[in-house]
Amino acid sequence: MPAADTGASTTIVDADAVTAPTDTTRLTPGGPGYRRMSLALFLAGVATFALLYSTQALLPLVSRDFGATASAASWTVSCATGGLALFVLPMSALSERFGRRTLMTASLAVATAVGLLVPFAPSLGVLIALRAVQGAALAGLPASATAYLAEEVTPKALITAIGLFVAGNSVGGMSGRVITGWVAQEWGWRVSVGTIGVISVACAVAFRLLLPEPRHFTSGSLRPRVLARTVRDHLADPLLRRLYAIGALFMMVFGGVYTVIGYRLTEQPFGLPQGIIGSIFLVYLVGTVSASTAGRLVSRLGRRGALYLAAGTTTAGLLLSLTSTLLLVLLGLVLITAGFFAGHAVASSAVSHTAQRGRAQASALYQSTYYLGSSTGSTVGAMAFHSAGWSGTVGMGVLAVLGVVTITVFGSRAARAERRLATA
Repeated sequence: MPAADTGASTTIVDADAVTAPTDTTRLTPGGPGYRRMSLALFLAGVATFALLYSTQALLPLVSRDFGATASAASWTVSCATGGLALFVLPMSALSERFGRRTLMTASLAVATAVGLLVPFAPSLGVLIALRAVQGAALAGLPASATAYLAEEVTPKALITAIGLFVAGNSVGGMSGRVITGWVAQEWGWRVSVGTIGVISVACAVAFRLLLPEPRHFTSGSLRPRVLARTVRDHLADPLLRRLYAIGALFMMVFGGVYTVIGYRLTEQPFGLPQGIIGSIFLVYLVGTVSASTAGRLVSRLGRRGALYLAAGTTTAGLLLSLTSTLLLVLLGLVLITAGFFAGHAVASSAVSHTAQRGRAQASALYQSTYYLGSSTGSTVGAMAFHSAGWSGTVGMGVLAVLGVVTITVFGSRAARAERRLATA
């Protein structure tokens, strides 16, 4: 998905598709079908990330309802993002066989249907299972949306079209958490996630009615051997492995902090109501700005310099959040968010730049590790909070950032060694 994700994922774009020649049958701004397509994919992005993170702002209420610990309730987030991470690659292969529009429609249909069942979960175990299925179904959206755009939109308009899809991801990820927080304050978490389910159904129906029929898709075989070989080659590349690890570690911090922050802010000395806690996710807007400036940071500092700055900003935010002053805690969240999105933007863009072939699979692998990092961070961060309070979650975050710095330092040394060998 995008370089920035307010809950959002990494775009999967094949370079060959991006450079495809224009023709009169492709969608272009101002032309027939372009606005319908843009609105359809914007709504798909809203539904995807509103559903994916629908329980994150509600975890204290879920814990209270089921008598569960923070670490147990956090699985309602971890299993959703983990399911998405595990199914991105298989879904990308299915879209090659059955078509982007078909797979996106099926994915949204299953995910929204499950979303309507979630409010009636009789136990935490059933809720977690439903969320895992929902995450796996949602994997079909990022796996297909940008491929559809690359095939159907003129190359000059592609970045703008992808930007609208990314904006939908951001709006869905942010507004879903804000809406659930305020609705839950009045009527409880079940009505809250049910509201997100109904909104997502409306988005899914509108998506299916608006999205133009594809004109340039050519069905192919699943070719699992070819896919496996491409994946193996990417995983054998040391630089790509480092970038995948950096994305996962940054997301561990982000996932852990935002999964647990609701518990901390409901406790003393803060004691904030659920609606205000949901509104905390408006901080995501800071991430949109920091990600958009990542390109300028790389131009001035280089990729590694930008990663060091992102890591330092994230660490400063983590340490600042340890205070007992609400304003300073919020400032800490701003710094954590800005640092995370900048680091994610640098790492995800470097993946596409590094991969010489199979860029779609390289980006899909990044997305898989990214969401596995989210899943791990949500679970481990909640376990740390249960054991040692907020300082435990911060400690986990600092260790993850140290991992980013260590990997970056190792990469710098490896690059210098390669240059010395090349000039020897």
